[in-house]
Amino acid sequence: MTAEATGAGVVREKSSLGRVMLASAVGSALEWYDFFIYGTAAALVFNELFFPKLDPRIGTLAAFATFGVGFFARPFGGLVFGHFGDRVGRKPMLVVTLLLVGVATFLIGLVPSYASIGIWAPILLVLLRLLQGFGAGAEYGGAVIFAVEYAPEGKRGLFGSWAPIGVTMGNLLAAGVFALVTLLPKEDFLAWGWRIPFLLSAILVALGLYIRVSVAETPVFAEVAERRKPLKAPVLDAMRRHPRSFLVVIGSRMAENGLGYLFPVFGLNYVVQQLQLPRSEALFGVILSQFLSLATIPLFSALSDRVGRRPVYLGAALFSAAWAFPFFLLCETKAAWLIWLAFIGASAIGVSGMFGPQAAYYSELFGPRVRFGGFAFARELGSILAGGPAPFLAAWLLAAAGGKPWWVAVYIIVLSLITAVAVWIGPETHRGDITSEHPDDVARPAPAS
Repeated sequence: MTAEATGAGVVREKSSLGRVMLASAVGSALEWYDFFIYGTAAALVFNELFFPKLDPRIGTLAAFATFGVGFFARPFGGLVFGHFGDRVGRKPMLVVTLLLVGVATFLIGLVPSYASIGIWAPILLVLLRLLQGFGAGAEYGGAVIFAVEYAPEGKRGLFGSWAPIGVTMGNLLAAGVFALVTLLPKEDFLAWGWRIPFLLSAILVALGLYIRVSVAETPVFAEVAERRKPLKAPVLDAMRRHPRSFLVVIGSRMAENGLGYLFPVFGLNYVVQQLQLPRSEALFGVILSQFLSLATIPLFSALSDRVGRRPVYLGAALFSAAWAFPFFLLCETKAAWLIWLAFIGASAIGVSGMFGPQAAYYSELFGPRVRFGGFAFARELGSILAGGPAPFLAAWLLAAAGGKPWWVAVYIIVLSLITAVAVWIGPETHRGDITSEHPDDVARPAPAS
């Protein structure tokens, strides 16, 4: 595959686009496979294996706290790899971040339990979680930018959706693997079965490296690098040149990222621990919602190419607010098909409606010489406030309310309304020029060719 920057423009081979989209999707699939299996393990087994001395409810809080720790490393990963992604290129950073996330995840599957090494077990777990978060801080942003900067004019939303689709594939694969290992007898599951999903991540790492090494640098980066020198501090320049974009990204992450983790992680724990329903039944609801998201994400993304990023994103945020109480009411019926419906509405419609158009939207909010750093750093700052604490805060609110989920529903509504306001004040970008350096140009049409 070749993508050559010339004075006359950039030449794209049609056959290269499929490989580029696959390179975007496979890394995201690995990153979110890793994060989802960690979140699932935190919901189902980590309280018993790594915090056995604590009350079960407090142990669950501690397990979710280790889940949140990884998010504090993500902005630093976004800062470091975003800096070099804007100065050196998108492709090298995609390879490095893929390795970091994959190796950390594989090693988590080898960590001995508290019964074997005592306090060192949760310490090692937290350290590997930090390493995982550091690599993940730029993995998704880089994958999105790679796809969007290759996309044909007028299809950035659809092409950008390959990274979110990869995320959903990773979630789906993780839920499927966990659904299989939970069929083991409880003793075997706790002894070694939970480790299998972590160790299997090595397969995705090998596949991702093979694909990503074979693709060329993005045509937008190659063309801009030929015309202008890279900036010395891209992330700082992104904050200085695109202050509104920075705030829009952070605010719009609240519902998309917070609910993207709250429903499949806390929701899974709520159905299993609080409602005392079988693990397999709850996991099927998560799997079904993720499977349907494979269709709804590209649909919402393609719709954003036609009507704009903001209407689609805003509509999904408001739907998520409206779905907060129905989600728990449906779960409390304890009827399997209604629980599945609850997860479908939450993930396949609410979260997917934000997650799909978000890829192109965030890329379009920043100029090409600060895009990687601005996108990754701002997005991961939002993760600290949203996805990281969401399962922990939801579990705490549930415990404080005596097992009733209504304060969690209020929390969901607050996150959704913050996102709605952030998107409302942001610019529309779907018809803008992605090669523009000036922040005000993101909302202007690209020049006619």
